[in-house]
Amino acid sequence: MNLLFFKYAVEIANTMSISKAAENLYMGQPNLSRAIKELEKELGISIFHRTTKGISITPEGEEFLLYAKKILRQIEFLENRYKKNPENKQHFSVCAPRAEYISQAFVSTVKTVRPDSPSDVVYKEANAAEAIANVIREDFGLAVIRYQEPFDSYYKNLFSEKELIFETVAEFSCRLLVSQKSPLAGKKELTEEDLAEYVEIFCLDLAALPPHTDIRKTGTAGLAEKRMKIDDRSACFSLLGAMPHAFLRACPEPEPVLARYGLVQSAEERRPKRYKDVLIYRKDYRLSELDHLFLTELCESKRRFF
Repeated sequence: MNLLFFKYAVEIANTMSISKAAENLYMGQPNLSRAIKELEKELGISIFHRTTKGISITPEGEEFLLYAKKILRQIEFLENRYKKNPENKQHFSVCAPRAEYISQAFVSTVKTVRPDSPSDVVYKEANAAEAIANVIREDFGLAVIRYQEPFDSYYKNLFSEKELIFETVAEFSCRLLVSQKSPLAGKKELTEEDLAEYVEIFCLDLAALPPHTDIRKTGTAGLAEKRMKIDDRSACFSLLGAMPHAFLRACPEPEPVLARYGLVQSAEERRPKRYKDVLIYRKDYRLSELDHLFLTELCESKRRFF
C-alpha cells in the first residue's frame, strides 16, 4: 500500500477539491484522481463521493481519514526523532471562541517559541461544534469551547462518547453590552420590561448553543420580533456602538475592547445567563511543553479579565 496516497487523500479532504489538492501537491489533477481510485480499489471502499457539484466524504472515508492522519503523524514523528539532524519541531494548535482572554493567553504562549528551530503553530476561532470536530479529527491538539450552562449535561455526555478529556476553564454570567449613548448605560440592573423597547443584537458566535438548536426559541421571551442575528463579533460590536436603542448579551469584555467600539457593560440582568468555557483534548493526546504553558497562561489571563 502506497502511503503517499494517504497524503493525497488527506489533502483532498482538507481542501474538499481535487483540483485545489492537486495544485497544493504540485501534481496534475488526472494523476491525483488515478491515485485515489487506485487507493479506493485496494481498500475496497469509496473514500469520496463525486458529483457535478464537487465531492463529499463517505462514512467509510471519514473512518479511513482518521487512521490515515494518525499514520502520517506517526511517520512525521519518527522521521523527526531518528533522522541524523533532528529538528525538534515545536507543535502547538488550538481552537477557541472569540475571546480576548484566550487570544492573550495564546500570544503569551507563542512568544516563547524558539526562533532558531522549526515550529508549526495554528490558532483558529471556531464555535463549539467546529472545535469539537477539529479535535476529534486530530486536526488540532487543544480546543476551548463555550456553551450555556443549561447544556452542560449534553456536552459532558458528548465528551465521554467521543473519549475527550475536559476541564472547566471559566464560568461567568452573561453581561449586557450597550452603546455609551444608550439610555440604559447608567443603569446597574435591567429587567425584561426595561429591554422590551430595545433591539437585541444576537451574535451567533457568542450564542454557544448545541448543534441543531433553534435560536428562535432561545433568549428573552417577547423579543424575537426585534432581533438582528449576525455571525461576526466585530460587526456586532460596531453595530451596537452605532445603535443607542440596542443591546447585546456577551461574556465580560476588557475595557480597551469596549472603548474601541464605544460600549459599556455596566448593566446586568436580574437573572443573567450563565456560560462555561471548557478545555478539551483527546484521551490519547500527549500534552506538549507549549500546551502546558498555554494552560498556565489561560488561567492567568482569566484572572485578569474576569
